[in-house]
Amino acid sequence: MDDEYAKLIRRMNPPRVVIDNNTCADATVIKVDSVNKHGILLQVIQVLNDVNLVIKKAYISSDGGWFMDVFNVIDCDGKKIRDKEVIDYIQQRLETDASFAPSLRSSVGVMPTEEHTSIEFTGTDRPGLFSEVCAVLADLHCNVVNAEIWTHNDRAAAVVHVTDHSTGYAIKDPKRLSTIKELLFNVLRGYDDFRKAKTSLSPPGIMNRERRLHQIMFDDRDYERVEKAVGRVEDKSSRPQVTVLNIEKDYTVITMRSKDRPKLLFDIVCTLTDMQYVVFHGMVNTGRTEAYQEFYIRHVDGLPISSEAERERVIQCLEAAIERRASEV
Repeated sequence: MDDEYAKLIRRMNPPRVVIDNNTCADATVIKVDSVNKHGILLQVIQVLNDVNLVIKKAYISSDGGWFMDVFNVIDCDGKKIRDKEVIDYIQQRLETDASFAPSLRSSVGVMPTEEHTSIEFTGTDRPGLFSEVCAVLADLHCNVVNAEIWTHNDRAAAVVHVTDHSTGYAIKDPKRLSTIKELLFNVLRGYDDFRKAKTSLSPPGIMNRERRLHQIMFDDRDYERVEKAVGRVEDKSSRPQVTVLNIEKDYTVITMRSKDRPKLLFDIVCTLTDMQYVVFHGMVNTGRTEAYQEFYIRHVDGLPISSEAERERVIQCLEAAIERRASEV
């Protein structure tokens, strides 16, 4: 009954989006009002990320049952958003119930679509790994359409889109897909991999490539192991500064100072969402080189961080998200 009531409330109060080019002199202001639900902040930021917008400032408030966000954004050239097609796309995606889709699947593997086959994998990083993966795909007559590869703490994750060399379309034959998985698994495992590589069949579903990479890396859970194995970098001036404090009884307050980079806010919100934390209030501000982020959070169970072990885990995961390197092919 609670789920049905929540659905009714959302239908009665669809998201309202205002895109304003007049209020701010050097940025486009996007205001989003909607009924609140877990994960909605990430979904809004993902839409902005999909059209390569840079978020310069953000003000977040989602106490109670309502979600209200304000984003100051610019394009990759540092200008306001003037393209009507981009504006219409943002408006349509944010105001359409379909854009607030359920959480993306958490499995890893090979998934065919109409246009291409999506291959997802994790394994131990090493020089030449992606070249070996591409060589296997070439031998199997697969064309690489595009790929994104992330590496962190000696681990690698990738989402690769391929097509059949002869048809130019997705590979759907189950036996061939099974062969691709098996051979890639052998490459990823290598000779001295202390952790089993992941290549399993995934069911069809909604997929955003960068969101999947976040989920894959988070599921790999390598942060604590590697931090303890190699020790932390001693040059603290070059590291992000992450503090986690329970200064109010109902919230944990997280503050972060780090070098600014594209998609930093997206990475942070992905990490908090995957750790099952809800952002109730937040502020983001970026300068020429530095970014400052402040979030008031609680776990989905309604409680702030209550143990030193969990506090340390949150810091490690956020530091990893800030420092994570992404490359796109």
